[in-house]
Amino acid sequence: MYPVQQSAGVDVIDITDPGDPRVDDFRDLNSVDRRPDLPALPGGRKGKGLVIAEGVTVVQRMIASRFAPHAFLGVDKRRRELGADLETPALAGVPFYRAEADVMAEIVGFHLNRGVLGAARRPEPLSVAQVLTGPDGSGDRGPETIAVLEGVNDHENIGSIFRNAAGLGVDAVIFGEGCADPLYRRSIRVSMGHALLVPFAKYDSWPHDLEAVGDAGFTLVALTPGEGAVPLTEAVGAAKTAFLVGAEGPGLAEHTMRRCDVRAVIPMSRGTDSLNVATAAAIAFYERARR
Repeated sequence: MYPVQQSAGVDVIDITDPGDPRVDDFRDLNSVDRRPDLPALPGGRKGKGLVIAEGVTVVQRMIASRFAPHAFLGVDKRRRELGADLETPALAGVPFYRAEADVMAEIVGFHLNRGVLGAARRPEPLSVAQVLTGPDGSGDRGPETIAVLEGVNDHENIGSIFRNAAGLGVDAVIFGEGCADPLYRRSIRVSMGHALLVPFAKYDSWPHDLEAVGDAGFTLVALTPGEGAVPLTEAVGAAKTAFLVGAEGPGLAEHTMRRCDVRAVIPMSRGTDSLNVATAAAIAFYERARR
């Protein structure tokens, strides 16, 4: 048992009872029906629509993002590792629920090696127009490289694409139809928190809204191993480039690729016809970055 601590940032509150309702936002993280990161869904099944950050690094990135945390749950060791991050004035009065590892495991439903969680509510989503024009809305400081996803329905691939985008200079991610939720806990964890920092938006009408990307001055590059594709190195020289990637297996739909300016292929060897979608995206991002 620790004394209650208060500082310029979070309020530290000890939790000894796993059933304490104050930590309900962190409860049953693996439950299909009760996960707190489930958004409100059609048909009456409603989730809390929370964003859950897992681990010290991801929590630090949540604190630095537009996803303002309203509570934390963790063991004391992780609280101390977060240190000054929890003392920022923006977190004044936000509870840090401190628990022993076994109590925390009962709350979340499994033993959490990373030892700390942050919870935030989903803010109003960004629009495609906001993402394309940049933070001030003028387009003068807008993105030069973006990724556009179609049918990428694996949360780990989504997370990996965000991590690759952050590390290789991609300014934003835009989602077409059939994509997994980028704010699912696993996506955020695999992205190392970059899904909270790299701006993203979702199209309302796919693939018709691709015209807006072209109108914003982007060359649309469809990544595909199919016929008519030029080597990737020949397709990355435009001032503003949008890379389109599709689902594992089927790839991009033909009607989507017809709306693109160029089809590009990553040359393969030894009879291999394709790469994992996040790996292929990373190669395209790197080729673009090194130019």
